[in-house]
Amino acid sequence: MSFNVSTSDRVELNDVTGEVIAEIDKSGVKEGIALVYVPHATAALIINENERGLISDMTAAISDLIPRDRRYEHDRIDDNAWSHLTSAVIGCSLTIPITGGRLECGTWQNIFLVELDGPRRRKVIVKVIGA
Repeated sequence: MSFNVSTSDRVELNDVTGEVIAEIDKSGVKEGIALVYVPHATAALIINENERGLISDMTAAISDLIPRDRRYEHDRIDDNAWSHLTSAVIGCSLTIPITGGRLECGTWQNIFLVELDGPRRRKVIVKVIGA
């Protein structure tokens, strides 16, 4: 099961919680886990609160994780080494418990696709395992 997300900025956060929940609902699994994965070397996934100010703060913090002003070897090829390095630090998958057919997320937890080399069209894979 998968869905696509179109991004519009170089670095942005896209709340994909609703899409992940829809995939869990389709699976019919009541007890298990959801593995959420992005098959991209310049994108990542995080869980956090969907609040406008915090999203702006996170975007700025993500941009500061890895120095942009270094001369990276990969930039000779693609000029996106920063995106690859930042994705490697953040990570490209999440594992979330499912109980009673619902994600076990906290009240303020949402799932975000983190775009690091946009704009692009990104694929998000959701594997639901359980009974």
